[in-house]
Amino acid sequence: MNKNKIVIVINKPIKEVFEFTINPQNTPLWISHIKEEITDNYPPKIGTVYKNRGDSLEWEVYTVLEFEKDSVFTLKAFNGNYHVRYTYKKLSNTKTEVEYFEWVENGELNNPFTQTTLQRLKDVIEKM
Repeated sequence: MNKNKIVIVINKPIKEVFEFTINPQNTPLWISHIKEEITDNYPPKIGTVYKNRGDSLEWEVYTVLEFEKDSVFTLKAFNGNYHVRYTYKKLSNTKTEVEYFEWVENGELNNPFTQTTLQRLKDVIEKM
C-alpha cells in the first residue's frame, strides 16, 4: 500500500480540532509511537520544520507544505518520499470532520495510521 486515507468526525468546533492537531505538544497524547515532537516555529506556516521521535533518539524531520487555518495542514518528510495531509471540514458549530491522508512517492507505507489512531485523537480532544 502506498497511500492511506481515514476519516473521523470529532465532536468539537473546527478551530479547537485544528489547533490541537498542529500543536506539537499534543502529538504524543494521541499518536502512541511518538514520544516527543518539537517545531522551529509556532504557530506554524509554510516551511516550518517539525521533528518527532519515538523510543529511539533519532529524529524524523518534516516540513510544512500547505497551511490554511482551519482547513488543511500538509507535511512532507525530509527525505521527500512520505507525505501526510490533514483536511478539516466544519459539519456544524460543534462537529468537525478530519480526513487523514498519507502517501509515499516510492515504495510502501511503513506503519500506516489506522482508524484506532484517529479514534484516539477523537477521544483525547472530546475529553478536553
